[in-house]
Amino acid sequence: MTLPSIPHVDVESVDQFDRLIGAGATAMAGWRVQSVDLTRRTADLLGLKPMGSVFLGCALEEKADAWVRDGGGLVFPAIPELPFDAYRGRLYDADELYAGLEHGYDATPDAQIYAWSRQREEKDDTSRTLAAALHDHAIADALTELPNDKRWVGVMGGHGVLRGDANYRAAVLLGRTLTRAGRTVVTGGGPGAMEAANLGASLAAYDDAALESAVAELAAVPSFRPSIGAWASVGLAVRSRYPGDGGVSIPTWFYGHEPPNVFAGSIAKYFSNAQREDVLLGRARGGIVYLTGAAGTVQEIFQAVTPNYYGDPATQIPLILVGTDYWTTQLPVWPLLQCLAAEHPMPLHLVDTIDEAASLIS
Repeated sequence: MTLPSIPHVDVESVDQFDRLIGAGATAMAGWRVQSVDLTRRTADLLGLKPMGSVFLGCALEEKADAWVRDGGGLVFPAIPELPFDAYRGRLYDADELYAGLEHGYDATPDAQIYAWSRQREEKDDTSRTLAAALHDHAIADALTELPNDKRWVGVMGGHGVLRGDANYRAAVLLGRTLTRAGRTVVTGGGPGAMEAANLGASLAAYDDAALESAVAELAAVPSFRPSIGAWASVGLAVRSRYPGDGGVSIPTWFYGHEPPNVFAGSIAKYFSNAQREDVLLGRARGGIVYLTGAAGTVQEIFQAVTPNYYGDPATQIPLILVGTDYWTTQLPVWPLLQCLAAEHPMPLHLVDTIDEAASLIS
């Protein structure tokens, strides 16, 4: 027996709920209501059939809560004493993660959530593990709701690249070039090369003078060490002066000592680094450009090589390493990639300039 499919409806705000009521809804089958305060909508809820609905971390009056449960709906209660919403219905942005920065980085939600994650690791508390997993599920769901009319191109590279140096500026130009070519830039979301690529994407509508001005202003605080607050503050100042959509970033609190850059328009920050890596590489179907980096970048190279190596050639994506001397001598990744490609042909490229890299992106 095949059960009939029920249309899935995401309800992530009171306004969305009100529009459904206004459109004459009588039942909530298939509704997924995420983190919405419905304490003033009890009368409306009592007029709807709850069977097949799911309420995730919503605020409900006792009568409404009982109505949903007794009518066949599921109610997942909010988890108390968390510095984040485990059922959030949208991605982060820099303003949310850095709220309160004027009082120091430790006062921001980003820092407080990282501190919470470290406590979870120390206490090995199942409820905390569940909260983190629910949060990451919500982030993954929100990520799927981003527009996919443009191909996503990943830009990977080291967090240690200093603002203002040649490698940083090259990554800025790469991000701008890809965005102008109609691609969505997606990075690992941290400082260094990742920040530079998101910055370049945000400057796609600006001329060279604006780009040089932005990079020069950022170079006054070249690193997030020793002060994340100063590093983020100058970034926010540049972003306010040159507003633009810097693409997508997918950072993680696993590397909580690396703060998220402020230039991505959408920030999908995860607790689980493994899940974050898988999502990041899986979404970059337009190809991945690897700038110079260290262990994290090397890991990302081989994590992307694996599905290319074993997968159907039709699903392979181009992987482009920038820096011939770096990837053949300093970190000799390229010779090993050539050995793998000799057994299973893959679209692998080694180039020296960002213009060459951009030209290889379909």
